[in-house]
Amino acid sequence: MQNPFKGGFKIDFYTNQSKIKWFILVVALIIGSGSIIYTDQLVDRLKEGEEEKIELWAKAIEFSGSVLADESSLTFITNNIITPSNTLPVILVDSASQEILLSRNVVDSLSSTSQREIQLETTLEKMKRENKPFTIMVRNANDGSISDIQYVYYRNSYILRQLRAYPFIQLSVIAIFAFIAYLAFSYSRTAEQNRVWVGMAKETAHQLGTPLSSLMAWMEYIRAMPEMKEKEEVIIELDKDIERLERITSRFSNIGSVPVLKNEPVYEVVNNCLNYLRPRLSSKVIMNVETDMHDLKAKINKPLFEWVIENIVKNGVDAMSGIGNINVTIGLESSNEVFVDISDDGKGIPKGKVKNVFKPGFTTKKRGWGLGLALAKRIIENYHQGKIFVKSSHADVGTTFRIVLIYKDI
Repeated sequence: MQNPFKGGFKIDFYTNQSKIKWFILVVALIIGSGSIIYTDQLVDRLKEGEEEKIELWAKAIEFSGSVLADESSLTFITNNIITPSNTLPVILVDSASQEILLSRNVVDSLSSTSQREIQLETTLEKMKRENKPFTIMVRNANDGSISDIQYVYYRNSYILRQLRAYPFIQLSVIAIFAFIAYLAFSYSRTAEQNRVWVGMAKETAHQLGTPLSSLMAWMEYIRAMPEMKEKEEVIIELDKDIERLERITSRFSNIGSVPVLKNEPVYEVVNNCLNYLRPRLSSKVIMNVETDMHDLKAKINKPLFEWVIENIVKNGVDAMSGIGNINVTIGLESSNEVFVDISDDGKGIPKGKVKNVFKPGFTTKKRGWGLGLALAKRIIENYHQGKIFVKSSHADVGTTFRIVLIYKDI
């Protein structure tokens, strides 16, 4: 018999995490709403039972006649219908004088007289707001005419009030535990991703080391060749590329280590990076750096920061299909922050995808790993304690990325 689960239903939790979050939220809302509705129905039934007891008590008082005339019968009714264990607070009030004639389960027997009076008045106000009172018609014993009107005020029992609040307390506790679990899961997932990034970077640096050493040896051999003396520009460019490979190896080695941040002139670092890229990119791409503060410095790890600039610039060149302008603007964001804006006039990023551009694996290119911007975000935020985000993006107009670094003027 064929295994029904073999090669069957699979869920890509990473790419569908947004949908999964919404699904979990909807399920949680359904469970929470169901719990509240069920508890509400249960509370309503209990409330009806308590109201019936109060109404029975009021009718018993009315049937027994005057409260003052027959205190013993009233005590008997009270003790048998509303016992202290039921915790149903009840106050009997005269309609004309608003005098409190009787109370049950309201005041503490150990309280002083003044404390009891204050407690009675406070509880009576709550009762008036909470429930509609029952009316008692006090009739004349001789002719049956109405001689007085009294009101029975009451509150829901303490247990009923607790039960009404229970689902909200329960949901709050569940929400707190869910939030803690989510934070723990996110931290664990982030730590795992960091280990993958570090391992991949270290292994790449290790793999680059051997061929790079060989290239340096071959470079010395080529430099010594007599026919290469007339081709000095070739030697210079080859030296630049080897130096570049050394820098790339250094970048990968720095991933996972605590980078050394130095106060570097931002304009000089960015300009040198663009000067290196110009002959290696399309000749139809024009790159400019604009700033009024050429001596502005920020805390930078030079190899890693240059990597970020390269990734963003190359993405911009791809978005422009190799034809257009790359403009870099440098200035002060605040008293202790410097910004670097990198703008292109490419096709732009769709609004629905802007929030995903820094996620690993996201790419709008047919060929690409989608790791460049994810790596840039880690370098700026984790190693430089700065910020990187899409400042603006419009279809067929272009995109501007903003990098914010810690500013230090020395």
